[in-house]
Parts: sequence; structure tokens; C-alpha cells
Amino acid sequence: MTTTEYHVTGMTCGHCEMSVREEVGQLDGVTDVEVSAPDGRLVVTAAQPVEDAAVLAAVAEAGYVAARV
Repeated sequence: MTTTEYHVTGMTCGHCEMSVREEVGQLDGVTDVEVSAPDGRLVVTAAQPVEDAAVLAAVAEAGYVAARV
């Protein structure tokens, strides 16, 4: 298992969290997604390493911008 943390900007509510969680959760190998709008925090746990570009693209698809911490 690998765990990677990102900072997401623009999230303000539970719906924002849900959108990010759904998009990132669809990536191959992802087993858990924790999202906190107040903290701008995204933690991705996966069975095997997931490329940062894939996570950033999924966050962008949800309408937000992320950067690896």
C-alpha cells in the first residue's frame, strides 16, 4: 500500500469533497480516498503507486487544482 497526500484548492463544502472523492476513487489501484475541504487535504491510498499526473488530472476533472505535498 502507498499513501500520498495532496493539497487541493477551491473546495468549500461536502459536495466539493464528494466530487474529488468520486473522480480520484475511479483511478486504478486506489483503495481509499480521504478529502477535507476545510483543510484542502486529499490523501490517496492505493494498492500500487498511482502516478501524480493521474491524481492531478482526476482532481482537475472534478473542477479543482491540486499539488502534491
